[in-house]
Amino acid sequence: MAADAGDFTDPPAEVLAEAAAAFGLLSSPSRLHIVWALAQGESDVTGLAERVGGALPAVSQHLTKLKLAGLVRSRREGRRQVYFVDDPEVVTVVRVMVGQLTARTDRSLTLVRRTGSRA
Repeated sequence: MAADAGDFTDPPAEVLAEAAAAFGLLSSPSRLHIVWALAQGESDVTGLAERVGGALPAVSQHLTKLKLAGLVRSRREGRRQVYFVDDPEVVTVVRVMVGQLTARTDRSLTLVRRTGSRA
């Protein structure tokens, strides 16, 4: 395959490795849900645990991993840490992927209802 296909140039190996690591972190449904929730607005760990239905220690560990990877950030407000995603591109990727899969699922469910079977 050519290194330059149209307007696209292959990224350096380091960038591909970093992207693969980020996608690897987002491959966990729990971490993806946390990033999805933070894409809607900032929250502390207690609010996130309630929203995503996870145990507080587990959500805290997920946040630590996401923070180390640079996918989320935090700031201190008094005694609590508030987490947020401040990279609009990460938010866009998550919203597009979840939105597309939601639309696909909705279409499949509509088809099942109409025909009584899965295509």
